[in-house]
Amino acid sequence: MAIYDKFQDKTRKKLAVLIDPDKPTDAQILSMVEKANAADVDFFFVGGSLLVTDSLEHCIKLIKEHSQIPVLIFPGNSLQISKYCDGFLLLSLISGRNPEMLIGRHVIAAPYLKLYGNEIIPTGYMLIDSGKATSVSYMSDTTPIPHDKDDIAMCTALAGEMLGLKLIYLEAGSGALMPVSTSMISKVSQMINIPLIVGGGIKTPEMAAEAVKAGADIIVIGTAFEKEPELLQKFAKTIHEIK
Repeated sequence: MAIYDKFQDKTRKKLAVLIDPDKPTDAQILSMVEKANAADVDFFFVGGSLLVTDSLEHCIKLIKEHSQIPVLIFPGNSLQISKYCDGFLLLSLISGRNPEMLIGRHVIAAPYLKLYGNEIIPTGYMLIDSGKATSVSYMSDTTPIPHDKDDIAMCTALAGEMLGLKLIYLEAGSGALMPVSTSMISKVSQMINIPLIVGGGIKTPEMAAEAVKAGADIIVIGTAFEKEPELLQKFAKTIHEIK
């Protein structure tokens, strides 16, 4: 089954674990993988806003050696590519107006991605204000959509779908003070017919449940998993039980 088919599968809501390859040691990665396998996590997303070590491919290989869970690169820039991943979220930052993040970096990466043969999933990436400046907004030189501007988010997501993007990703940012609001999730999900990913600031299984009930198809956790890895089983169980 193609990875995008898994995204489209409506039989259950899904959980993705985000791993920044710069942060964990090999032992910590293996511990994360073990917990993810036990919790029946749906996807691994690997990447970060800024990688300062040459650890991306090593991290991907380590995960794949110990898990059958699909590994997708969630790139912070055009250098974060690898032939060893199962798929690649080709992010177009449609919430901003920086042409480099809309198409510029993609032109650089495209020949390599074609050569590697990764499954490419065009993704409309939307930054939502979370109450503080984030690494993503700084590195992308873009202004997030205001937290309470549901109509702007809704129309932006719809435009992304009309342009042919296959996923919409609402992102509050790593360590966000506020997650994406349930009202924004609800309005966006009702407007589009493609899968909706939501991440950033989701600290508890209860918050994940609220986002899923509002319309999110895939929940992404990173910081919450790093801080309290023992909660992963509860995150997964809570999300998977919601129909």
